[in-house]
Amino acid sequence: MIISGFTIINNAVLNDYPILEAIRSILPVVDEMIVLVGDSTDGTLALIESLNEEKIKIHHSVWDMKPANGDNVLAVETNKALQLIHPKSDWAFYIQGDENIHEKFHETILEACKKYKDDLNVEGLLFKYLHFYGTYDYVGDSRRWYSHEVRIIRNDTSIKAYRDAQGFRKNGEKLQVKLIEATVYHYGWVKSPASMQQKIKNVAKILLPEDRAEEILKGSDIFDFSMFDSLKKFTGTHPIVMQNRVKANNLLVELDIQKKQFSFKEKMLYRLEKMTGKRLFEFKNYRILK
Repeated sequence: MIISGFTIINNAVLNDYPILEAIRSILPVVDEMIVLVGDSTDGTLALIESLNEEKIKIHHSVWDMKPANGDNVLAVETNKALQLIHPKSDWAFYIQGDENIHEKFHETILEACKKYKDDLNVEGLLFKYLHFYGTYDYVGDSRRWYSHEVRIIRNDTSIKAYRDAQGFRKNGEKLQVKLIEATVYHYGWVKSPASMQQKIKNVAKILLPEDRAEEILKGSDIFDFSMFDSLKKFTGTHPIVMQNRVKANNLLVELDIQKKQFSFKEKMLYRLEKMTGKRLFEFKNYRILK
């Protein structure tokens, strides 16, 4: 069995992405790691080269911020990276620049890949998600945060990144997937208020229409972390590869987890989810196989 890892990255230093930790977090699971580096202006290439790991294969790309046919640049770049994996790989493990896999899930992931390797009905493996917010001590606790996403896909040329590359589809159809007991730790919302707002502005230039992007670019330079609907305290441990970053950058900020800011409808759905463990009416870009 061969597993290829792949990721894309651009201006990781400018946007303070934990890309080195992201890559390291899946290296023990993969046989090769494709890193497609965009035409960064901030030393991202040197940062990736500093890993100096045999499994890592660095490739280069120039980002077209307005791809043809209205495609999203993140999906275009993700598909480029996907095309670079070894043709004999059975699985492709996608990790984004602000995501991480805890080492406690490595064995579970490998076992699932082995279990479903020859079951061609299984087109991908579905992961749970933890979304950290503000500091490394809080996680999102509402329907605002997607609860699951596909991060391992079968090496099939008909599978492509979907929309902004949050997930994947096969010939335009949702993937048939198996849910596994592994969680992605998403750190994209853990930054200083100034860094968070700068990242939002940088991403707006890429993803949003010009009028909407211009509105954000003219806005505040400081992100207001009090604008959340519901949070809870994180009581677990962070991946080993993240722990130095956590110690060096965790802000001493107290956020009020008792505060809940919901519409009546969202409040009812939130309460129902907490009572039953089921999230009703959530958009799912996949079909879970029983």
